Amino acid sequence: MSPDRAATVLVVDDEPQIVRALRINLTARGYKVITAHDGTAALKAVAETKPDVVVLDLGLPDLDGTEVIAGLRGWTTVPIIVLSARGDSADKVQALDAGADDYVTKPFGMDELLARLRAAVRRSAVAGSDGAEAVVDTGSFTIDLAAKKVRRDGREVHLTKTEWGVLELLVRNRGRLVAQKQLLHEVWGPSYETESHYLRVYLAQLRRKLEPEPSRPRHLLTEPGMGYRFEV
Repeated sequence: MSPDRAATVLVVDDEPQIVRALRINLTARGYKVITAHDGTAALKAVAETKPDVVVLDLGLPDLDGTEVIAGLRGWTTVPIIVLSARGDSADKVQALDAGADDYVTKPFGMDELLARLRAAVRRSAVAGSDGAEAVVDTGSFTIDLAAKKVRRDGREVHLTKTEWGVLELLVRNRGRLVAQKQLLHEVWGPSYETESHYLRVYLAQLRRKLEPEPSRPRHLLTEPGMGYRFEV
């Protein structure tokens, strides 16, 4: 974040009084505030506006907040502060495991929230941008990481949940080698880390669906004996 630019905060909550209170308090302290009232709008807003911090309620009308966190973590490292009435430790663990950076329980003190917000902005500024984009266009097909959709020749390509898991992990690490063991661990689970034949099958399926010439892939590349690499 540039030092001469005010930090942008996306507030995601379906309670108008909470949104209004946060907008007033954050604006008064120099933040630029954007709001969304459900999970779908939140995912779209992050992709379009690239805020510096997201303040997220878990109890949204369309998606659970943990689904929103998981959707964002598919392509961005933007700090996420959960602001929720769910005070149970299991809910906190679930949100943090999904990728949230902090958790504040309602009712909350504004001073505490502002302190955590400042800390999140500092961490974000130190870490810098990861350069991730929500939409990746290869010229052959387009991947929308926020919407979890792929389009080729103007049409949506149906991918199974597992195919998407493999593709998403490769795209998030585009240009870098992803080891076979890492792919198997993250997509199938730790008990599948030696089942490398799964990867051959699913990469072949993805190439048939996405590559202009599946037998001569340009984007979904194999590094023999090591793993796979995604190139734009």
